[in-house]
Amino acid sequence: MTQQVLVLPGDGIGPEITAEAVKVLEALNRSDNLDIVLSEDLVGGAAYDVHGVPLSDETMAKAQAADAVLLGAVGGYKWESLDISVRPEKGLLRLRSEMQLFANLRPAYLFPQLADASTLKPEIVAGLDILIVRELTGGIYFGQPRGIRTLENGERQGYNTYVYKESEIKRIAHVAFQAAMKRNKKLTSVDKANVLEVTELWREIVDVVAKEYPEVTVNHMYVDNAAMQLVFNPKQFDVMVTGNMFGDILSDEASMLTGSIGMLASASLDANNKGMYEPSHGSAPDIAGQNLANPLATILSAAMMLRYTLGREDLAVKIETAVSKVLDQGLRTGDICSAGMTQVSCSEMGDAVVAAL
Repeated sequence: MTQQVLVLPGDGIGPEITAEAVKVLEALNRSDNLDIVLSEDLVGGAAYDVHGVPLSDETMAKAQAADAVLLGAVGGYKWESLDISVRPEKGLLRLRSEMQLFANLRPAYLFPQLADASTLKPEIVAGLDILIVRELTGGIYFGQPRGIRTLENGERQGYNTYVYKESEIKRIAHVAFQAAMKRNKKLTSVDKANVLEVTELWREIVDVVAKEYPEVTVNHMYVDNAAMQLVFNPKQFDVMVTGNMFGDILSDEASMLTGSIGMLASASLDANNKGMYEPSHGSAPDIAGQNLANPLATILSAAMMLRYTLGREDLAVKIETAVSKVLDQGLRTGDICSAGMTQVSCSEMGDAVVAAL
């Protein structure tokens, strides 16, 4: 059955990196009967420049009708002065919210070939394989009330609300426990229960859900300690589950253990495993249009799309194996290049992955 994939390149390096992932998917369409149809539309600053909003209603409808969405990146210096209601990031948040993509999976996997590219000693990161499960549609990023107000004394005050319901915690906990069951049956739940009541409830609910997964070993960790432990002893972790804000920060920290944030893929899923797939890095406007970006995180995100939504585990593995082969060849984009390696452009890296397929 033909499946529909909507590609939203976005801003900055987004068009460059998604073009390379599309190149890989089209190669699989030709060689492996993938049978997907790719279409493209605007999101972020690119959409604002055309429509005056970071995501049009028409594009939102296309995303909801598609089987999966492949996204590049949004944002950039050009749009930073806009009102917060129409900044590029609002398009991304709307996609996550209206598609009900509550579960964000961010694997921090270190390819053995890149052990020297990490800022940590190879013996600390070699063999690293962590899955961070981040709740994506609740917490402080979506909580109400929020805004900027003027107090009686004339001073301005910014405020946001960190809020989670039991049902929201339960459903992300189930995703994390199910992932742990398929891996090493070890789960770390990250909170700040010593000072935040909302995460005190988080810890309580995780313990309730844990009773349904007696084979999984569960431990709880405060977020400040988790941040330290990711640098001190990252291989102690297997699956980590946490809320929206903590997950945002910790997954970016974990990405640097892998040598570059340019290697970190992600999947955002709804209750039926329909998803949006995107690299975890930003739009990097400083190198946009220069063919310098690392497309591997986007290509690996496409592999996750094949695994979780399109039901082609065989082709997901094929892409991941091709990426490993390219790294074996010593080919590197600038962000992961070290002495003795061959630096290549964004498009050359994409070509090399297609050749390795």
